[in-house]
Amino acid sequence: MRIAVVILNWNGRHFLERFLPGVIESCREIAEVIVADNASTDDSVQFLHTRFPQVRLIINKKNFGFAEGYNVALQQIEAEYYVLLNSDIEVPENWLQPMLALMDSDESIAACQPKILSFDNRNVFEYAGAGGGFIDRYGYPFCRGRIFQSIETDHGQYNDIREVFWATGACMFVRANLYHQVGGLDKDFFAHMEEIDICWRLKQLGYKIMYCGQSEVYHIGGGSLDKSSPRKTYLNIRNNNIMLYKNLPASQLYGVFFMRFFLDLLAAFKFLFDGGFRHFIAVTRAHLGFYYKYKISKRKRRMIKQRHVSMIYQGNIALDHYAKRIKKFGELDAEKFSGE
Repeated sequence: MRIAVVILNWNGRHFLERFLPGVIESCREIAEVIVADNASTDDSVQFLHTRFPQVRLIINKKNFGFAEGYNVALQQIEAEYYVLLNSDIEVPENWLQPMLALMDSDESIAACQPKILSFDNRNVFEYAGAGGGFIDRYGYPFCRGRIFQSIETDHGQYNDIREVFWATGACMFVRANLYHQVGGLDKDFFAHMEEIDICWRLKQLGYKIMYCGQSEVYHIGGGSLDKSSPRKTYLNIRNNNIMLYKNLPASQLYGVFFMRFFLDLLAAFKFLFDGGFRHFIAVTRAHLGFYYKYKISKRKRRMIKQRHVSMIYQGNIALDHYAKRIKKFGELDAEKFSGE
């Protein structure tokens, strides 16, 4: 098989029971389905052995997190393409074919993603990826179909194929050789932002990241870590700062970091005034966590040839959203997208 669809599982037996049969059926004769178990403490492994003996099972010796969990598993898989697929995603028939055709059409495409819709309300986009991902000049991620907590209804506005900045790790179709060439996902992230980081590194090698609106999947989201969790706030902010430090050109590095510190400080106090003391602490811990990993990040930065890349929004998405009340991707100034 040219394609390996790899589901990283951690205590997700209920998701596997619900969604794995559909994945297996849709991949018949086009892809191999593999489950990599991240040292689950539920009965996921026994369940897979009993119910799905035809599915290859890779058992990680401990919970490595999303990033290293995939790295360890993918080192054991030979394929032309990997599809990193969350366990809480329902796939329809023929979801893989449009993405395969897109990847086969252009060797300069490193990775792509489908349209990500909400499992519970299939008329709206899902937070994690939506219609393709972008970042602004300060590293804040957003998507076509989702700006912060403003989620758009799907009425076909993103049924296109186009270049984006990042493809979601919830369903990422990526060339296996390039995945390994850049060292895979950054294991020090553990979880969150790792897919944006690897897409940035791939773009710095001159490759493109694409969105394929002819394919769609349905994502529950928050299966491992709820959006309201302070742990999620900590990982998102710490990892975002690490990502910026690793990948920004020297000419932008200090200006962006000065502004991000100020913006994160504002976010921390907003959490505090809204009664989110634990999130306030999480933001503080995130910055301390960045400096704790500073030496490691510095070594990684030296290994990356930083360059200006396309598809970065040259504005402040937080200012646009909260001050200017912009809630939809189409309301943003298209001229502010570098490379557009």
